Amino acid sequence: MMNLALLRMGQFAALGLMALLGIVDLQGGLANNGLAVALWRIASAVIAAAVWLPTHRQDSTVLPQAALLLGLHSALLSIGLYRNGSAESLWGLAESVALLGVLMVVSRRGRAVWAVPAAAMLLLAVGTMPLRAGTLGGTYVVTFGLIQALAGAAAIGIGVYLRTLEGNRRRAVDAVRAEQRAEFARDLHDFIAHHVTGIVVQAQGARFIAEQDPKRVLLALEQIEQAGSETMASMRRMVGVLRDSGSQPDAPLAPVAGVDDLHTLVGQFTAAGGAQARLHLDGDMAGLPVEVSTSAYRVVMEALTNVRQHAPEARAVEVWLTRTGRQLLVRVGNDGPAPRPQMPRERPGYGLVGLTERVRAVGGMITAGPGAGGGWVVDAVLPLEWSVS
Repeated sequence: MMNLALLRMGQFAALGLMALLGIVDLQGGLANNGLAVALWRIASAVIAAAVWLPTHRQDSTVLPQAALLLGLHSALLSIGLYRNGSAESLWGLAESVALLGVLMVVSRRGRAVWAVPAAAMLLLAVGTMPLRAGTLGGTYVVTFGLIQALAGAAAIGIGVYLRTLEGNRRRAVDAVRAEQRAEFARDLHDFIAHHVTGIVVQAQGARFIAEQDPKRVLLALEQIEQAGSETMASMRRMVGVLRDSGSQPDAPLAPVAGVDDLHTLVGQFTAAGGAQARLHLDGDMAGLPVEVSTSAYRVVMEALTNVRQHAPEARAVEVWLTRTGRQLLVRVGNDGPAPRPQMPRERPGYGLVGLTERVRAVGGMITAGPGAGGGWVVDAVLPLEWSVS
């Protein structure tokens, strides 16, 4: 909004200057009995202003094409007046300002394949306009021609500079959007992988207990249905965010889960069968920064998912969250064997890699490795306050 207001103010200032110079041109035409030529120059200035005044889209082709015609018309008019001996003391100051405005806008907004020849033609037109004032003498005509050509070069420089700034801003915005999309993709992995892993484990368990206890099968099916519904809701939310900003998502966006949701997460993990998980909270967890709370939740989620995938022999999982004055400490340990080394041809997982990036983004650290008493331990340190350098 501020940039648009400044743009409008600049346009009004340029129009005011053109109006004053138009009056000067008109008075000069009356003094030299050249009213018709003065009116023609003012009309040319108005037409040129009509070209640069509207807001043009980037890489426009219509703009440089119109500018090319304007420059050709102005240059032919200057050469015609000079050759016919109709030169006067004024050559059209309002038209000069208008053409400089067109030159700047073309350099900023025009498509390059058309903007280059249009700018060259406009620069030629601006530089040859003093030919209309042949009565001033050859030296003055050349001097004013060089001055106007330098003004035209300055207009091109300003246009190219603004074009570069806008291009850099657009690339920065694209980079931020790409980074956000990549982060949402990691969210998709974190949430969906956890739920899908639980569904698979529950389905496998239901198959084995189907003949022994049908009632437990019904309970497992209910848990599978609930986990499937949560998975679909998470996918719809992520897809809605990953869409273009102009489209409307089918599902409303929900806040990302945090520390307060860990009880539910650990309970669902235990209910799915296999290892029994217990949650231990040490310290007041209220008022945690959102980034810390969501990062802690994702650390626990990824660690529990890895227990399902890589430590099926584990029988107990301990989840500890400890809040100190400046940090939140997260530890997830299980009593299963350490994961086997990954084979070179196996597809690498992105869970821990994305989790490491996420934790580092909030100024924290995360490690994973064998525990001192056996099993596998994931430790994360999340600062409650950090500075972005």
